[in-house]
Amino acid sequence: MSHSTVPRTDTEAEVKKNPPRGHGGDTAAARKPPAGKLSLRLRFRRDRVLLLMTLPAVLLLLVFNYVPILGNVVAFQEYDPYLSDNGVVSILHSPWVGLENFQRIFADSAFWNAVQNTLVLFVLQLLLYFPVPILLALLINSVVRPRVRAVAQAVLYLPHFFSWVLVVAVFQQLLGGAGLLSQLLRQHGYDGLDIMTDPETFKFLITAQSVWKDAGWGIIVFLAALASVSPDLYEAAAMDGANRWRRMWHVTLPALRPVVALLLVLRVGDALTVGFEQILLQRGAVGPGAAEVLDTFVWWNGVRNQDFGYAAAAGLVKGVISLGLVLAANKVAHLMGEQGVYKR
Repeated sequence: MSHSTVPRTDTEAEVKKNPPRGHGGDTAAARKPPAGKLSLRLRFRRDRVLLLMTLPAVLLLLVFNYVPILGNVVAFQEYDPYLSDNGVVSILHSPWVGLENFQRIFADSAFWNAVQNTLVLFVLQLLLYFPVPILLALLINSVVRPRVRAVAQAVLYLPHFFSWVLVVAVFQQLLGGAGLLSQLLRQHGYDGLDIMTDPETFKFLITAQSVWKDAGWGIIVFLAALASVSPDLYEAAAMDGANRWRRMWHVTLPALRPVVALLLVLRVGDALTVGFEQILLQRGAVGPGAAEVLDTFVWWNGVRNQDFGYAAAAGLVKGVISLGLVLAANKVAHLMGEQGVYKR
């Protein structure tokens, strides 16, 4: 062995064994991005046009959705908007009360009644409203003739464009005390029926109105998911001897599963928002005991009673619970093998 091949000191041996590292403790090879993955600077240069196109939407989102979140500070104040013409000045000069508004909320029986009504309405709409667009989409998708399919889809989608005032008026003409159903019963010797003012059936009435108005929107979403299913899958299933129901169970429903999981997560996150305008229009007919939900509770205390801090505290509690529901539902979607709102 030659003298030149033997390290002269232990230090040289250590250097050869562990070569010098660059700044930050990484070698030059380690600093290079993995194969097939661009650096952040290169991705920014590649997508700069798309980023500039989305910039106005991001700014609108910040101004109208995120900046107002700062106003939740009034939940910890006895906020008085009439202290100044400037809302920011009014916030700065309103006295602080700490958690007093939240203590009032949790001790208020009207708040817990609103929570109960909200949860009952959510469960009813989840069980009765959510499956309806799926079933109707499967029914329309099974229609062979395109013209009949287009007409059926248009008819079902039309009520989505109606305002809630018109929807309530239509149901009043059908199910009210002087409505078509009540008149029909009186003509046949029965007592009249006024479903619109019955607190016991109010929750089912709200669900029926939501199904009639918004089921068409859900149909479009599920039909779009069904359109992405390859016809080869149906042909292969038919060649294997699967009948119509088997093809729907093993091909159609699995294709809808990711969309159903996503919409279910969003629906759970929207659980505490069950139709403010719809319920407010009918609140006086059945009373707050049956019709008060969290949104109308916040509106009534904040706008009508001018107790802005108390209403803001109730809205903040609702927002925190809704966020928790979204995260929990999205976790369940991940456990089921679906993507949900965002990836793991």
